[in-house]
Amino acid sequence: MNETLKTYDAIVLGAGAAGMMCAATAGQRGRSVLLIDHADRPGKKILISGGGRCNFTNIHSAPECFISSNKHFAKSALRRYTPQDFISLVERYAIDWHEKTLGQLFCDKSAKQIVAMLEAECANGGVKLLLGQGIRDVDHADGKFTVRLDQSTAAAKSLVIATGGPSIPKMGATGFAYDLARRFDLSVIPPRPGLVPLTLGGAEQIFGNLTGLSADVIASCAKTSFREAALFTHRGLSGPAILQISSYWSPGQPVTLNFQAGTDAGWLLEAKRSRPKSSLATAISNALPGRLAKILTNQLEGEFGLSGDLGNLPDRALKSAEEKLTRWPFEPTGTEGYAKAEVTVGGIDTAGLSSRTMQAKAVPGLYAIGEAVDVTGWLGGYNFQWAWSSGWACGQDL
Repeated sequence: MNETLKTYDAIVLGAGAAGMMCAATAGQRGRSVLLIDHADRPGKKILISGGGRCNFTNIHSAPECFISSNKHFAKSALRRYTPQDFISLVERYAIDWHEKTLGQLFCDKSAKQIVAMLEAECANGGVKLLLGQGIRDVDHADGKFTVRLDQSTAAAKSLVIATGGPSIPKMGATGFAYDLARRFDLSVIPPRPGLVPLTLGGAEQIFGNLTGLSADVIASCAKTSFREAALFTHRGLSGPAILQISSYWSPGQPVTLNFQAGTDAGWLLEAKRSRPKSSLATAISNALPGRLAKILTNQLEGEFGLSGDLGNLPDRALKSAEEKLTRWPFEPTGTEGYAKAEVTVGGIDTAGLSSRTMQAKAVPGLYAIGEAVDVTGWLGGYNFQWAWSSGWACGQDL
């Protein structure tokens, strides 16, 4: 039986971080809101984030920490709903938290606390939560959106797309947001996996022998760089520095790693002067993990002819070796795809949306928020902050 539900002020599709924040904000403003998700419980991605402790924001969130075809789009929402605003909400619910590193804030106990908080906020706003419902069709006529579900139908003057992107498909993620946006003639910036491990092939597969080893590096692609740990895997490169730079990487581009991130320039020549009887391998292993030092040394010796004691090696060759260690090029063959991507880069084109309200300029009453939109944050709580900020901005307008 297809039961027709009452008409709401707004229907929010997707009970993730952005959708729950939006629904709660609008509900507490007196709007009648229906929040729908195909999953059997809300906030599933929140629950697995941050190793189960939810890296719920970053105190350094700023527009320059986000990737978008319009670098100015995120400014309004981020300015109006800040990390401190969300911290205040967290503290109101007596959720203990800590800063782990680089401004990343985590729950002391569990990500379940954030989901429970958002559920309570929705309940405080009288939000109707409907779970386990697949969306069969969405129509728009006479100023209302009609959403046909597996077992019911609902209508509202406003519809919010908060179903995210296709990253982590095992959680049920799909490109539904883009299909729906295109139905209403909204453009979509081609999506791709972001914050994702990179794969290596050919001669670079030798680094697969270092699986599980990490090193402090500066990872660079074009004009963008991040200093954090890189992790070698059996398929290629991962770790925070690699995940960060992956969002800026395009096929065919090299990624360079500076393996001497904390070392002063000229250190190899200084090693030659102070320890002339030592080898290149010894000098490099003093600064890097042994297995990594061995692979890098073997390649440098072959490329620059650097065998023998440091004291007998030409300064020019040592300088060349040092320069290569500070910009070691890798040519990724690809990424590990949406299955391992933490976010999606690209999405619903911001050119068709209001940066203040998230409403579609050409379709009154239609909104898009969170990961569904072409705004992607850095690793470390930035994407959650975008979810809170964009959800709040939209909820203020519903």
